[in-house]
Amino acid sequence: MSLDSLKSRIPDYAKDLKLNLGSVIGNSGLPAQQLWGTVLATAIASRSPIVLRELEPEAKTHLSPEAYTAAKAAAAVMAMNNVFYRTRHLLSDPEYGNLRAGLRMNVIGNPGVDKVDFELWSFAVSAVNGCGMCLDSHEQVLRKAGVDREVIQEAFKIAAVVQAVATTLDAEAALTD
Repeated sequence: MSLDSLKSRIPDYAKDLKLNLGSVIGNSGLPAQQLWGTVLATAIASRSPIVLRELEPEAKTHLSPEAYTAAKAAAAVMAMNNVFYRTRHLLSDPEYGNLRAGLRMNVIGNPGVDKVDFELWSFAVSAVNGCGMCLDSHEQVLRKAGVDREVIQEAFKIAAVVQAVATTLDAEAALTD
């Protein structure tokens, strides 16, 4: 299971995805931990068993055990937060914003890896899950930490491509079953 194996599964009509997948992962300027944590977290967020099975083993080889766990934790906590904060934002009654969330999210404060890496992974998962409030929040934390816009864009490019590959391969699997 590998990036090459995943690329080989992408149908000809989605050749751009194959090229983009190779580019955003193979030619990324991100340090290995940021890159592979982003890949793993967005593969989980994509909800695609195919994509996760293909990318997880390779991500695991590039990540320390702590980073591997933290990337999975980012996907887990953001799955909850993205639904909660997106819903709060979409409701027309602003009073929900004044209510206590009451949700545990301790891992954000102590993720076990560099805070910038965890924020980048949380940001990328929020891109997959479409939560504008979370995107803004994590982008602001990253920018305050000195992270360049190009690095942040790299994370959401990875998120976009991983999600598109997941959508395409899951559709193909459903059509051939």
